[in-house]
Amino acid sequence: MDIEMVYEDKFGGDAYKDLFGEIMSDIGKAFHVEKALLVLKPEVPLFIFSIRLKTEPADRTIADVANIRAEDDIVHISITDERYAPDIMKELWMRYGKDNVEQQTRFDIVVTGASGKDMESFVIASGEDYVNEMIGAVWRTLPEGIKNRHVFIEDRVMTIVATEEILMPYMLDEGIEHHKKMTEAGKDV
Repeated sequence: MDIEMVYEDKFGGDAYKDLFGEIMSDIGKAFHVEKALLVLKPEVPLFIFSIRLKTEPADRTIADVANIRAEDDIVHISITDERYAPDIMKELWMRYGKDNVEQQTRFDIVVTGASGKDMESFVIASGEDYVNEMIGAVWRTLPEGIKNRHVFIEDRVMTIVATEEILMPYMLDEGIEHHKKMTEAGKDV
């Protein structure tokens, strides 16, 4: 994850960079971040976090993250992206019940009373939840008392402008400027 910092206080900036990286890693999202720009102006106070993701947030189905093989009313699932294993189990238990879902190994599951066609369109993680998790991670990085926030989202880029005071037009303008730069730079990739 590439993190660019704009700040004057060396100690504070380095600490925020580390904190942001740790929080993204803790929630399993660091892998998804192509680039992050953190603008820290605590004297104003103004904080701008702009994040460009590797891919645009979208709903994920079981078929996106696992191989599926159906035999009559029994479906065999082999998870290929382990980050989604807990979500898959939770959703299968909710839909089919724990008695009908057997986890044979960490990544191999057998579901009784299901069809392969249902599994292909079975959403296990929504794009909206993903965006909310990313925004929540940024909010955990911000200092306490920073309660006024505005979020810009476009394609793979989300930018959060935050202050303790009233969000002034010049603050939002600066956030939009960084958001546009991050969006345009992502189109070259």
